[in-house]
This record gives sequence, structure tokens and C-alpha cells, in this order.
Amino acid sequence: MAGYDINQAEDGIKGQALAVQLQPDLIMLDLMLPKVDGFTVCQRLRRDERTADIPVLMLSALGQTQDKVEGFNAGADDYLTKPFEVEEMLARVRALLRRTDRIPQAAKHSEILNFGPLTLIPERFEAIWFDKTVKLTHLEFELLHCLLQRHGQTVSPSEILKEVWGYDPDDDIETIRVHIRHLRTKLEPDPRHPCYIKTVYGAGYCLELPSGNQLIVEVDAATV
Repeated sequence: MAGYDINQAEDGIKGQALAVQLQPDLIMLDLMLPKVDGFTVCQRLRRDERTADIPVLMLSALGQTQDKVEGFNAGADDYLTKPFEVEEMLARVRALLRRTDRIPQAAKHSEILNFGPLTLIPERFEAIWFDKTVKLTHLEFELLHCLLQRHGQTVSPSEILKEVWGYDPDDDIETIRVHIRHLRTKLEPDPRHPCYIKTVYGAGYCLELPSGNQLIVEVDAATV
């Protein structure tokens, strides 16, 4: 790919080792790999702190909803089904790289968002939720940040995809559903019956927090 330095591995074991060794900006991970499949490799990369935060674009000929869900559950940031146009692949690569480029800026400015029982701390990608610290992935943090900025309002899938993932494909709603489900698991008392992160059927998602609060943005003066 023009403009990018590419390193390749012929199987899952070598691919995992190469990722640990090189610490790349992005990992493109084929699902059907020899020796160790892409699902397993992705899970191992996410468990290793050296590669846990590297964005993963999973490539596969398996395009059923359950296949995509399994990929996201394994830790993929995006899932692209074969066959695909090179332009679409490059657009997703650029979107993932842009998103990760924004992460250090958010942490650098240390803008802490607070609304009632929820506080988001960009520097550590953590949420304080009813006085309990919850560790979030980068994607979970950005998704929750997107919903918090519009608390009480319905945010459409198109808006979420553009703001969090950086693109707006028509067939990628399952991407959002999986990550919403992960957030509910971490924040809801009963994820099967959410009372905070709600689905507005046919319209999108809404973060509903106790009324009578205001959104507060705090900037750590020591980091400005």
C-alpha cells in the first residue's frame, strides 16, 4: 500500500510474534490463518499489554453477523468482509489511524467530563461510575464519550460511526451493537435490561443519567 511500511507474517504464531516485536501503528489480521486462527491471535494481542492498544482491522470471507460479533468480541476494532474494494480498505485504515492519533491529544489535555454519577478520565481511559472505577478500551471510552456529550439525546448509528470510527458504512451497525453490549456489561446492573444506555429502536442509542445534573468539563492545569 502506497505510503505505508508493511510487514507480513505467514501464519498466526509468526504474526503475533511480529506484532509484539515491531509494535506497529495498525494490525491487519486475516481470520483464516495457518496454525493459529485470527480470533485466537486477536485475543492474545489484547491480553498482552505490549499490543493491547494497537488497532486491529480483521479481514475475513466470513460475513455473517455472528462472525462479525465473534471478531469484535475477540478484540477487533473493525471487521472487513472479503471481497472488498481497495479504496474501502484504505478508508478504514485511515479512519483507525486518525482515531488513534487523537488519543494522545485527549490524554494530553486531560479534559475530564463529569455528569452526575459518571466521570470520564481520558488520561487513563477510565470511567468513575457511582464511585467505582471502570477500565475501558479506547473504543469503549470514545463511544461512551460520544453518548455523554449528548446525554438525554438519541444519537444515530451514522453519527456514532462518523465520530467514533471515522466513517459511515451502511452495513456496519453490528459494530456498534457489539461495543454497546460491552459497555452495558461494564456499567449496567442488568445488561439484559439496560436502564442507562438505552436503545431507541429505529433511531439509535441514548445515555440517560439522573436529571438535575450539568455536564462539567475539568482541565488539569498541571497539564495545560
